[in-house]
Amino acid sequence: MGMPNAGKSSLFNALTRAGVDAANYPFTTVEPNVAVVPVPDGRLDQVVETIGATPTVYETIEFHDIAGLVRGAHRGEGLGNRFLANIRETDALVHVVRTHDDAQVVHPEGRVDPLGDIETIETELLLADLEQAERRLDRVAREAKSHDKEKLAEEAWLRELVSALGEGRPARTLPAPAGAPMAMQNLQPLSAKPVLYLANVAEGDPLEPPAALREHADTAGARATAVSARLEAELSELDARDAVTMREEMGVQESGLSTVIREAWELLGLISFFTAGEGKEGRAWAVSRGTRARRAAGRIHTDIERGFVAAEVVSWRDLVEAGGYAGARERAKLRMEGREYEMRDGDVMTVRFAP
Repeated sequence: MGMPNAGKSSLFNALTRAGVDAANYPFTTVEPNVAVVPVPDGRLDQVVETIGATPTVYETIEFHDIAGLVRGAHRGEGLGNRFLANIRETDALVHVVRTHDDAQVVHPEGRVDPLGDIETIETELLLADLEQAERRLDRVAREAKSHDKEKLAEEAWLRELVSALGEGRPARTLPAPAGAPMAMQNLQPLSAKPVLYLANVAEGDPLEPPAALREHADTAGARATAVSARLEAELSELDARDAVTMREEMGVQESGLSTVIREAWELLGLISFFTAGEGKEGRAWAVSRGTRARRAAGRIHTDIERGFVAAEVVSWRDLVEAGGYAGARERAKLRMEGREYEMRDGDVMTVRFAP
């Protein structure tokens, strides 16, 4: 999301190769563009090669690209309320912020002001949440007349939330009460979602967000990084090998997609574990940091979680260095873990379960 002409759709195209419309005028995007992108992981590639697993199945991330938001979006200016509704069910927000001063790209307010753009968008999110919370409060207040404890707790929380939003405080500052744990999920406020600020810098400029933008992100408990939409668009037109060569010549360490995925993984508190067997698929699975082995097994299949007995676990690096499971076992790197084992990023797991 972001202001019109911030570079959202250009980046979406370059990162996902989705080929959606992108032009130098507001509201090129009307319906949300959605792309499901595999998450490349060199660790999994090495595990697959070592074990002789096939095929390789990467984890995926789903991007939604909505039209630019303008002042009054929560009231429907530029169809903004419709656009905002399209991202209420997402896990996080990527806020694309224009920091380049290319005069050929029109700014809807006639100036380049990254923090001003952020304030415009975040004000619209707060106002949209306020309207949503007031509507939800009207409904819950009627339901609470039955003296249902959970509805009463949700009603009290919503009244506090309406007051907080009215004062300009985002929903993330007021967690759902213990008595109504689903209250936040029922409302899905936009200002409660984690945010990644993505500075769209000029081609050739350092891939670093402006200091003021990073400071704002730190204050808001968000993350910030930078990409160049123009550079990514040019690279997306090359084949993979030529793109890598061009990046190396320009001193660009990783692709824009890798940058966004890495930051998104950190923002959402995710880690990856792998499963792989000779002649079987090698696959990456994303889970929240701190996930226990039994719950992680449920990502593979609910039946495996229910019948979980134990898990053989080895780090991907130890597995590769040992040349496979047999070597890892000989080196005492392959260990048996129980259901309460906390998964680590890069673990390779084989689950034993009772059908």
